[in-house]
Amino acid sequence: MICSRSAIAILLAALVFSAPVLAEETAPAEEEDTGTFTFVLENDLFFGSDDDYTNGVLLAWMSEPDHAPKWALRTARLLPFFPREGRVRSSFAIGQNMYTPSDIQDPNPPPTERPYAGWLYGAVGIVVETGETQLDQFQLQLGVIGPSALGEQSQRFVHKVIDSPKPQGWDHQLKDEPGLVLTYQRSWRALAAKQFDGFAIDVTPHIGGALGNVYTYANAGATVRAGWNLPNDYGPPRIQPGLPGSGFFVPTDDIGLYAFAGLDARAVARNIFLDGNTFRDSHSVDKEPIVGDAQIGLALTIRDARIAFTHVFRSREYKTQNGEDEFGAISISVPF
Repeated sequence: MICSRSAIAILLAALVFSAPVLAEETAPAEEEDTGTFTFVLENDLFFGSDDDYTNGVLLAWMSEPDHAPKWALRTARLLPFFPREGRVRSSFAIGQNMYTPSDIQDPNPPPTERPYAGWLYGAVGIVVETGETQLDQFQLQLGVIGPSALGEQSQRFVHKVIDSPKPQGWDHQLKDEPGLVLTYQRSWRALAAKQFDGFAIDVTPHIGGALGNVYTYANAGATVRAGWNLPNDYGPPRIQPGLPGSGFFVPTDDIGLYAFAGLDARAVARNIFLDGNTFRDSHSVDKEPIVGDAQIGLALTIRDARIAFTHVFRSREYKTQNGEDEFGAISISVPF
């Protein structure tokens, strides 16, 4: 896990790197055809806990418009509902998620608590923006669950660095299994919007789902943004499953600031981190069929850089869970 001080240091470093941009002569923001690099960190220690979905890290790059591999675009357009026209971007990512029961110092976790699990994956995707009001995101994730995902090594290393208790129960983690997930999300921006004196409010509903041995679910929800000089984006990115956002954005002025809030409901048919391994015996718990996320946050744009913090509340994911989950998410997006 990464402590709050480390997260604050990341934010300060990002602001330092952005500072030279502020020294440039002020000019109206214009869209440039560049790729976008995004870093996302999700961690529950922001709010004093260390269990359930305890940490997620994502490094992603999204291309400039109209630079997607032809094979990937042809594959995406096999879907009958995928748009045939629009500004096409490709995305590539690597990430790692970790899940633990509530007491990481117990070497024999009780059967009523979720199993230890790690998920290490790479992803490739296609993103299509139709006009400035619709975003379609199609992604393939391939990776591994189990000891080969290096969840135990990652948690023990970070806990040693920040002098936190050593986790004791990783011997009971899920077994090695290859993982595959196909995800699709469609978002519509500004179906309802107001703007006055640089202040604006908009609403972005979304629908989507996932299919695979790691996750299978259908989801729907919406995000509300309110602030000054809203960039053309669909909210800050999150690690899936969660509310969709966009790694790229188009600033409307040198500096923008907005608050956001969102809701997402998922009907879950498969969650390997609760259901256990697909083809081997492993620890499992009875999952809840409906899971909800609520989030609030703040995003700051400084020309081509965006920094956001999100506070996420997640309903119980399994029937014997002690309570709702709560974690924070930091995202940094810069042109590259």
